[in-house]
Amino acid sequence: MVTLGLLRALRRRGIRVASAKVGPDYIDPAFHTAASGRPCRNLDSWAMRPASLAGLVAELSDDSDLVLCEGVMGLFDGANVAPGQADGSTADLAALTGWPVVLVADVRGMAGSAAALLRGFMTHRDEVLVAAALFNRVGGPGHRDMLVRGCQAALPELPILGLLPREGTLELPSRHLGLIQAAERPDLEAFLEQAADWVETHAEIDALLALARPSRLVGPAGEPPLPQDFQPYFRDIEVRRIPLGGGLYHAVLGRGFDYAAYRARVLTDIRERYYRIPPVLPVARCYFFERYFPR
Repeated sequence: MVTLGLLRALRRRGIRVASAKVGPDYIDPAFHTAASGRPCRNLDSWAMRPASLAGLVAELSDDSDLVLCEGVMGLFDGANVAPGQADGSTADLAALTGWPVVLVADVRGMAGSAAALLRGFMTHRDEVLVAAALFNRVGGPGHRDMLVRGCQAALPELPILGLLPREGTLELPSRHLGLIQAAERPDLEAFLEQAADWVETHAEIDALLALARPSRLVGPAGEPPLPQDFQPYFRDIEVRRIPLGGGLYHAVLGRGFDYAAYRARVLTDIRERYYRIPPVLPVARCYFFERYFPR
């Protein structure tokens, strides 16, 4: 919700803001696209080569004034991998790009403990810069005072750039297997405008903008060519078409593979770059096995 409000608020200011989402999520990017007016990209250090990430970051940066990337789960939550391997966490991407992290902390029912929580995040990984924090689900004036005083006393070096109050009308309803998607909300525009008003009122947007830094993960825009020996990235890939009738197919892609984007783009990339398989259109659904649970 904070990201959506910030994207729309920046767009209203005339800032060309591009958005990204850490990991394979496809629901949040649709909301991002509606809020910013620009396509959202997925960035995944576990599933993508660093060169692929650099190409996508360059695409985002080349045609925008600012890139706003939303994390996945908690800052350090990722895949279960061997030490030293990329785990796909938000922290991994922050370390690769050098982008500063703004923590959004749910402080409902919390006061002095908020500072201890923030200190843990700040010191957990040296190469990840936690530059500021936003407090979400803040209560009344007394709650705000305790949060601010506690952080000023314990962490004067960490700016608190937003005290966002609880707002019951800003909810993303869920259902079995996920949230209600952006295209299914007839009130989407009004919802995004309300989220932007909420962020504008309760967050220091100019101070947040001042934190922005260019990515240190650099490379040419677009998907880099595959090496001659692509086995490290493609392992025993199985591509199957399952007829559904009426000219529709399920396209089933078995085993993990390296890809630069999700959903519509991925089938084009695989067909044109890697396998030269005949067009299979329209595709009803695309599944990724082994790397991710089926979507």
